[in-house]
Amino acid sequence: MSFPYPAGSEVANIVRGVGRSMLVHGLQSDVQVKRDGSFVTDHDFDIQTKLFELLRSRWPDIPLLGEEMPEDQQHEIISNAERFWCMDPLDGTTNFTSGLPFYGISLAFIEHGLATVGVVYDPVRDECFMATSGGGAYLNGASLETTQDTRSLHCIACVDFKRLARTLAEHLVAQPPYKSQRNLGACVLEWCWLAANRFQLYLHGGQKLWDYAAGNLILREAGGCAVTLEGTQIPVADQFRSRKISVVAASNPALLDDWLSWIHDRADLYNLLISTKSVNTAT
Repeated sequence: MSFPYPAGSEVANIVRGVGRSMLVHGLQSDVQVKRDGSFVTDHDFDIQTKLFELLRSRWPDIPLLGEEMPEDQQHEIISNAERFWCMDPLDGTTNFTSGLPFYGISLAFIEHGLATVGVVYDPVRDECFMATSGGGAYLNGASLETTQDTRSLHCIACVDFKRLARTLAEHLVAQPPYKSQRNLGACVLEWCWLAANRFQLYLHGGQKLWDYAAGNLILREAGGCAVTLEGTQIPVADQFRSRKISVVAASNPALLDDWLSWIHDRADLYNLLISTKSVNTAT
């Protein structure tokens, strides 16, 4: 290769350093409303700029795809770059601006359409999740492995109701298959908490590439698995455009099969798809 290949530990140190210095719970921040109704703050832009500077100084030939970039630049990178960084500089912005301590930074290295390095940092708990393709998943250097013997759906689920079609949401409320339900408001950390066995099921109706690129890799390397509501694989970068994808995930393949079966037995596939007319997209 003509450039130094990014090592997971080095990338994790960069992300962690930026997060610890720039994301402090309770910081005041100017808030704007984006076109899709979601919030963005000056911290989003500042973190994206700082990480870009640090990554470019170490790996100058790798472009950066950031959530807060113009869409035409995002599409240009996704369509033409063989390898690039994919970043969400501050996921859980509503939590951050409200003083709810659950938000984080996500960074993935995408190569030939696949995430090969993923890092998610939680500055509130100083937890750094990291995975490399084929190299396992780690939390602050300790190996992460999901529970493989959980088969019963009677466990804890993280479900984001507001992005689900009404038919499916009503079934989940009226006949919940799980023991207890949570919704925490930051996709990048929810992937990692599933990988860390803090819950066993996950359902989300609409995520962009920067929401799932690092977290999906971390979950897979920890032993978990995820598909879309249609039952297809989570799309790789070269299949991604501007659309959101749904996520059905579990701590192990057998549990995922049961989770998908429960969902598909209770609503036809058409009604499970995201309805833009009934979905509130603000985060």
